Amino acid sequence: MKKLTGNINVCVFISGRGSNLKELIKYSKKNNTNWKVKLVISNKKEAKGLVYAKKNKIFNYAIVKKMPQFEKKALNYLKKNKINLLCLAGFIKILSKEFIQKCKFKIINIHPSLLPKYKGLNTHERAIKAGDKYSGSTVHYVTAKLDSGKKIIQTKVKVLKADNPSSLAKRVLKAEHSIYPKAIDIVCEK
Repeated sequence: MKKLTGNINVCVFISGRGSNLKELIKYSKKNNTNWKVKLVISNKKEAKGLVYAKKNKIFNYAIVKKMPQFEKKALNYLKKNKINLLCLAGFIKILSKEFIQKCKFKIINIHPSLLPKYKGLNTHERAIKAGDKYSGSTVHYVTAKLDSGKKIIQTKVKVLKADNPSSLAKRVLKAEHSIYPKAIDIVCEK
């Protein structure tokens, strides 16, 4: 895929606390990147990440509708804000093939496993149950096939003997915070 250049307007789709969103905003401000988070959209109005977006004076919207209506409204906001890159960060919905095609720009996602292992949900539980020595996180391009797009960057996290899904999730999330901004740098070719 061709890399993005110039000043890149980023939109982040979230569903919850927005910890990756916070890291992306902090990183872009601190590191003089050629990209900035211009828009945040959530499918839940109580998503804490929306509060953080407001504090940082970033346009933000909660679209609490079924996916076809969510996607239609989101596309309007993406066009209106001249978005060049869409980042999914803890967004718990699956985008339709039609939405992905209509975007006409790159969409990336962060997933809490070493893809292609453990696509979908319950990744930490599955890694522990399988006896994996490592888990981790992957940033990848979004395609119509769930968690199957080309990998941009991955990071490993050791699975400890005492781990449970919650303890492993905390360490993997910390690793996500460090790789997601770097993945955007790669996509935006600073």
